[in-house]
Amino acid sequence: MAKKIGILVGSLRKGAFSRMIAKALMDLVPAPFEMEEVEIGELPIFNQDWDDEGNPPAAWTAFRERVKTFDAILFVTPEYNRSVPPLLKNAVDIGSRPYGHNVWNRKPAAVVSVSPGGVGGFGANHHLRQSLVCLNVPVMPQPEAYIGNAASLFDAGGALTSESTREFLHKFMAAFAIWIEANASKKP
Repeated sequence: MAKKIGILVGSLRKGAFSRMIAKALMDLVPAPFEMEEVEIGELPIFNQDWDDEGNPPAAWTAFRERVKTFDAILFVTPEYNRSVPPLLKNAVDIGSRPYGHNVWNRKPAAVVSVSPGGVGGFGANHHLRQSLVCLNVPVMPQPEAYIGNAASLFDAGGALTSESTREFLHKFMAAFAIWIEANASKKP
């Protein structure tokens, strides 16, 4: 049976490089894995009062239930001001609550950061990793994925044209598949 990987993309922008990389990664997922994007753009901003009052928005409940169906999660993020975009951080926070019902707990994950600059979103990648450690998420340590100079990697239609990047992403996904298998038995 295929294992399912959920992919969360931290940008809503049309033409977002992180979304283009996510599509390339989806094309490179090795069998027997399947990958599906989890939309996070319509999630209301996290407010713990709604959970405390037993009245979370329906979008939160649907998101939490959907994340539970995945065997692993791949986060693809741009960098905003050396950190994670609020869209993605909001999704992480929603999935971590209510207290004691963390949908991320022990779910194998990996982080890919994407930037038009040369540093490749290093700050966002590491800020996201800090949050995931707190949530007991085993994040793949190697290979790290910082995709820099993203504007030069795609054609006008958003297709990946860089063969060296495609080769790296292929190796990254192969390593992630091994990471998922190694950590699958550790799930409760």
